[in-house]
Amino acid sequence: SPRASAWNFRCDCGNSKFKNLQCKLLPEKGKVNSGNKYNDNFYGLYCTCKRPYPDPEDEIPDEMIQCIVCEDWFHGRHLGAVPPESGDFHEMVCQACMKHCHFLWAYASCLAVPPLTKANSLEDAGIVLKAEENEEQKKEIKKESGVEHHDTKEEKQLEQFNEPSTSSGSACPEVKFTKSEEPVCKLKELQSKPFVKKDTATFWPSNWRSKLCTCEDCLKMYSELEVQFLTDECDTVLAYENKGTSDQETERRDPLMDTLNSMNRVQQVELICEYNDLKTELTDYLRRFADEGTVVKREDIQHFFEEFQSRKRRRTDRMQYYCS
Repeated sequence: SPRASAWNFRCDCGNSKFKNLQCKLLPEKGKVNSGNKYNDNFYGLYCTCKRPYPDPEDEIPDEMIQCIVCEDWFHGRHLGAVPPESGDFHEMVCQACMKHCHFLWAYASCLAVPPLTKANSLEDAGIVLKAEENEEQKKEIKKESGVEHHDTKEEKQLEQFNEPSTSSGSACPEVKFTKSEEPVCKLKELQSKPFVKKDTATFWPSNWRSKLCTCEDCLKMYSELEVQFLTDECDTVLAYENKGTSDQETERRDPLMDTLNSMNRVQQVELICEYNDLKTELTDYLRRFADEGTVVKREDIQHFFEEFQSRKRRRTDRMQYYCS
């Protein structure tokens, strides 16, 4: 995928995997690309079931969904949770990646589709992490989430307001601070409240990444977990879909038709006639070179257009225009 090449992958040409091939971009390439990540997809196997796709032995019709973190594809029935209706979510994080990116559980309480709340967690045997737990437990929870929680004077003086989430109607806390105060970590704010942690995949709306905290501590955590791309709005599934649609429309668009659509009827007829004249005369001119087996040079093309413009001026001088 486009993001894999940017974050987790580089070409292997010229290294120990292809000894007889030299890399044209980096001739002095090392023997191994240590940053490359080779998963089962390289062997045609997908999901937790490690089966090929399409699977000739699988008789159950099931849509496969790609995880935005590991980029593996999963059967909907192997995610530990029933995927919402296709129009209700845009991205998915699989079970294994939720364990790796454990901080996402705090965000899931207000951003995931459906939201992971205390109410719906009881029937799913989820684990509710309570903010009222003693200091020892709270410290352990924050450590597991990758961010140590430190109470500050600024945090106690925060003014908070809620911004509705497009997916569930619930809200993620946003924080205000004055110039004299330090920016407050949104993740710490969420982790100070009860949230649910389950052994399932999670599903997210289109704008959820913009709500992730980008404070210095969180950015460092993303880097350590190698998920910096989560804060990149150009990396989202929606961004790639829009880019693909735009590229297809550009390829399908005819420059001549675009120009014609901006003209009136008289201008359209004149342009079409000029275009056909140019096409016919250029084809006849180049055919002579093909018949003789000679190479067309730059001077030949310049000579053709000079002659074409001269003939066009002579035709125009002889024409008379009448207005009715």
